Amino acid sequence: MDDLSQIAAALDLVGPRLKRIRAQRDVTLSDLAERTGISKSTLSRLENGQRRPSLELLLPLALAYRVPLDDLVGAPEVGDPRIRLKPRRVHGRTVLPLTQQPNGVQAWKIVIPASQSTPKPRAHEGYEWLYVLSGRMRLILGDRDFVLDVGEAAEFDTQLPHWFGSTGEGPAEVLSIFGRPGERIHVRAESGDQQAAH
Repeated sequence: MDDLSQIAAALDLVGPRLKRIRAQRDVTLSDLAERTGISKSTLSRLENGQRRPSLELLLPLALAYRVPLDDLVGAPEVGDPRIRLKPRRVHGRTVLPLTQQPNGVQAWKIVIPASQSTPKPRAHEGYEWLYVLSGRMRLILGDRDFVLDVGEAAEFDTQLPHWFGSTGEGPAEVLSIFGRPGERIHVRAESGDQQAAH
């Protein structure tokens, strides 16, 4: 693939990336238009790939979302597979993305402050797996209420109304892996006999 083809391919991914970021931030096109000065129709055409991204459009969006321009464009970090953790605040929590691809299974490290202890259940398509790294985490699934300690994990269909947060006793650090419908986490483990043979 030549340089021009690579540039065209990268530009084709900008629209879906912008749409995903806006959905993650729970921002409407009207709100975004007001914050950036870019018309709703231009924003919509940009997200749907009907308008080519330009610096004049991307810079105000990067400022509105408080992300580096590279995140909007998806500029590859050539030759370095390490993921650059760029923490951000989402609904009062510190979220560190652990995956770089806009599609497929997504992973995050989430730091939940003690103040995030009021349940606000919601439901959406997908499947989630949670693992408590430190602290204690409260998990609401439908009408059930759980407390998970360090080293405990939970997995569930996100179409069930759910919420997770602090127990109120202190902060919690959680590893979250989320997949859209059809993207389930498959764990492969060797049996004890096979491990002993190695």
